[in-house]
Amino acid sequence: MPHAKMIQAPAIAPDGSSIAYVISGQLTVISLRDNTAHSISVEGKLELRSPAWSPDSKQLAFLADLPGETPSAQLWTVPADGGTPDKRADLKGNADGLSFSPDGSRIALLFIEGMPRKSGPLQPMTPFAGPVGEKTYEQRVTTIDLGTNVVTQVTPTDIYVYEYDWAPDGQAWVATASHGNGDANWYIARLYRIDARSGEMHEIYAPKLQIAEPRVSPDGKNVAFIEGLMSDEGSTGGDLFVVPIGGGKVRNLTANINASPSSLTWTAPDHITFGENIDGKSGFGSVTTAGVVQQLWSEEESVSRASSTRDGTVTAVVRQAPSAPPEIWAGPVGRWKQVTSVNQDIKPAWGAVRNFHWTNGKLKLQGWLMVPKDYDASKRYPLVVNVHGGPSAACGAGWDTQTMGPQSAMGYFSLCPNPRGSYGQGEVFTQANVKDFGGGDFRDIMAGVDAIVKQYPVDPRRLGIRGHSYGGYMTMWAETQTHRFAAAVAGAGLSDMLSYYGVNEIDEWMIPFFGASVYDDPAVYAKSDPMHFVKNVRTPTLILVGDRDGEVPMEQSVEWWHALTTLKVPTQLVVYPHEGHVFYKPADARDYAVRGLEWFDEWFAKSGEQTRR
Repeated sequence: MPHAKMIQAPAIAPDGSSIAYVISGQLTVISLRDNTAHSISVEGKLELRSPAWSPDSKQLAFLADLPGETPSAQLWTVPADGGTPDKRADLKGNADGLSFSPDGSRIALLFIEGMPRKSGPLQPMTPFAGPVGEKTYEQRVTTIDLGTNVVTQVTPTDIYVYEYDWAPDGQAWVATASHGNGDANWYIARLYRIDARSGEMHEIYAPKLQIAEPRVSPDGKNVAFIEGLMSDEGSTGGDLFVVPIGGGKVRNLTANINASPSSLTWTAPDHITFGENIDGKSGFGSVTTAGVVQQLWSEEESVSRASSTRDGTVTAVVRQAPSAPPEIWAGPVGRWKQVTSVNQDIKPAWGAVRNFHWTNGKLKLQGWLMVPKDYDASKRYPLVVNVHGGPSAACGAGWDTQTMGPQSAMGYFSLCPNPRGSYGQGEVFTQANVKDFGGGDFRDIMAGVDAIVKQYPVDPRRLGIRGHSYGGYMTMWAETQTHRFAAAVAGAGLSDMLSYYGVNEIDEWMIPFFGASVYDDPAVYAKSDPMHFVKNVRTPTLILVGDRDGEVPMEQSVEWWHALTTLKVPTQLVVYPHEGHVFYKPADARDYAVRGLEWFDEWFAKSGEQTRR
């Protein structure tokens, strides 16, 4: 597979003069005036990340990670023209989310002092030892005074702050925050106004669902944010709301749009531009505080990590498509020009991608279908269904070297469906699988399989299904409901609702989806529980999981493997040491991908032999 360089954290200067970005720990600044670039490094050649510009565009702040398993970083600033970097602080713990105060005198960041691991539920969890639950780590808004380099932890010790934004006068922040376990309680976070000197907090809004992207208007009067049914912190979708910064009436500005806003930027006191998923495509829209929505741009590609100038008129984004690896583009929304060419020599090794639509009853559905490399319509091919995580997420049209690309290169059709519960068709669609996991969403997927089999030369004896997280759950569920799949690969799947509720470390996510805890309403969980139907399974299944997964703990995979082994279903369990819900070691990520391909290749070959007999 062609290995493209992945571009992280593009940050455009407030005046639009330059863009900073990171590739594999290397920080680069490129001028938009003459296209010249220079790299930034610090003592010890540490890996750099999280660039943030000063309001006057004359300084760049960034973090430098120290080596070792325990998080520790240094905060640096450097003149924008490439002068000598200046170390401002040593931070022993997990640090992220840098931003300058509006007057440029301070830098704020999110900091967890003494954190023994990188924060977030996707990371490898710390194994239980000794008394459990007695020690908590709170993520606090912390400031560094650039005149004295004094570090001050501002927000209270008993509350975990997830996201924040400066008010224009620099006297306050707005933030999403909650008490207690940081990983689990993101799902019940509320919106606060925080005094930037004393840390005193005032609640602005208690949402019904999950909230993200709090942003203060340029006049300091209002706060915009996204609220919706979200299954993972960082996977944002919902509707765009606005509330006065002092609290009051909350208004939904995008109710009933057929898209899922995912990011936002104020471009005027009464005007917001937002990124969105629209029918599986990347898009941008705008909305006034009066609720007038306008579609600005959408294409069949993936556009992410938008960063805007001070007035919001120019953005820097990472654009990619199945036929084009990631690069930074900059300009007004939809009129970007390519800035980088770090992947210019990389070409795809797979077939074409098609935006595929089908129906299930009255419901219109969408997904991405990649045809086999060197596709010949006179031949018959296997089909692999790739169920995305979430379920509040969506398949997009990006540069894919992990799943669809390799499957196409192997000579398979590859489908990534967006069933009900996904982003891209509005909040009603996203909430359509509440209390119905494995119901309508499963039928949507199978209707997509049927539509492809009718329209393309797919061998119905060589169907496969795979996924990770919710996709792993759906893989386990699918093989209890149908025998149509010749092979299955379940990554970090949820197999037993009762035991899962008791051992996962983010149990708050389940309440919005099921309406109650498993202890209060076991029946609503039981009807979606793969283990209740495990005796129906006949599909050869490969099971893959990290041993320190906190979102879907390893024990769920062990239970499924034990059940299938007992039932004499061909199965294999592979556990990756010191990995969490997402695999960060390149060797493990590669092994995970290769094993899945080999599993499909083996069982598709056997199904083909049975067909020829």
